[in-house]
Amino acid sequence: MGIGLVISCMAMAVGAITEGIRRRIAIEQGLDEQPAATLIMSALWLMPKYILFGFAESFNAIGQIEFYYSQFSKNMSSIAVALFTVGLAAADLVGSVLVNIVNSATSKGGKESWLSSNLNKGHLDYYYCLITILGFINFMYFLGCWFYGSSEDAKAGISDEGEDDIEYRALPSS
Repeated sequence: MGIGLVISCMAMAVGAITEGIRRRIAIEQGLDEQPAATLIMSALWLMPKYILFGFAESFNAIGQIEFYYSQFSKNMSSIAVALFTVGLAAADLVGSVLVNIVNSATSKGGKESWLSSNLNKGHLDYYYCLITILGFINFMYFLGCWFYGSSEDAKAGISDEGEDDIEYRALPSS
């Protein structure tokens, strides 16, 4: 799961660099006042970011579900998947709140917002850098939890609450 957090930080950093290059090219071409104009730049510049996001998501999702399955008893496995889904929904809500906060904080004083509807005037690259920093802080928190978390001895004490005591008998034949 930690590798997915690192890769997602790398993806956001690559996205910030790519957006900075895109914005610079748009301004050099004189398109800073024309947000709907077509930029002479290949869409393939976005591929590294999205490839990294794909790897990050696969490592995060698989690692998180495996973690839930290892911490919950077998008869609560559906709760693990539900908890994963609730976590995704909560992350989406936090992301929306973050967009609103950044938009209102960066547009104070009559300045152009980082998340302006005119991408050539806004600074989406700064927003990507902010997300990269928040992702790095999240990774540091993950490392802290991993380092100070429960030991293998404590994990060995977790059982499936009496599932080992069940006796199975053959069904009577007719």
